[in-house]
Amino acid sequence: TRQTFTSPETDINTPYGATESLPVATICGRDVLEKTSEQTQSGAGTCVGTPFPGVLVKIIQIHNEPIGAIDTAIELPAGEIGEIIVQGPMATREYFQRPEATQLAKIPDGERFWHRMGDVGYQDAEGKLWFCGRKAHMLETSQGSMFTICCEAIFNQHPQVYRSALVGVGSKPNQKPVIIVEPEQGDYPATQADHDRFTQELLALGKANPLTVSIETVLFHRSLPVDIRHNVKIFREKLTPWAEKQVK
Repeated sequence: TRQTFTSPETDINTPYGATESLPVATICGRDVLEKTSEQTQSGAGTCVGTPFPGVLVKIIQIHNEPIGAIDTAIELPAGEIGEIIVQGPMATREYFQRPEATQLAKIPDGERFWHRMGDVGYQDAEGKLWFCGRKAHMLETSQGSMFTICCEAIFNQHPQVYRSALVGVGSKPNQKPVIIVEPEQGDYPATQADHDRFTQELLALGKANPLTVSIETVLFHRSLPVDIRHNVKIFREKLTPWAEKQVK
């Protein structure tokens, strides 16, 4: 039985941010359903909306080392995926008694600073922010970078897929992309024939999209590990060594 607890005029807004910087941007449910969900399903990432007043957002070239000054960061144009950095009153200035972490996460800008979200994404022509995954989870393959949220969305369109996780096997910059699928309840392949059919259907989905055309390995997992605090964020750090054992 489906029950409605709100009026038709009610909308739900979802903020984007992090423990060190919240809120950054927001998007309403109607925009997700009517404007951005189709793009998300095709691999554009997840739109997290428009920055709040007083919040500045930049997309810079992805960098894994500390950045000593904002002038040395290379800002990217609209539509190009890079590292998300933000500035505003909601951002914490430092980590308590962790100077190295502070140096890595904060970019000096005169008397102000920029916070590095640890996420990758882009801003579209309208200024909306799109999330493409965690910087630490991006793959570096012989054919270029691959971003988890964008690639996983392609496989999540299969009606028997509950969720999926993209991981890289091997060393950067020659990682092998592997998609790990958690099937819907009752849809885990019971026979080799089921396994082969499911695999081929997923590979066909991947081959139909330029973002995932290089993925040739599919693994099935009964229950993807998630982080304890949120019970929803996929623990890719645990999945990677598991996948490495499976593909040997």
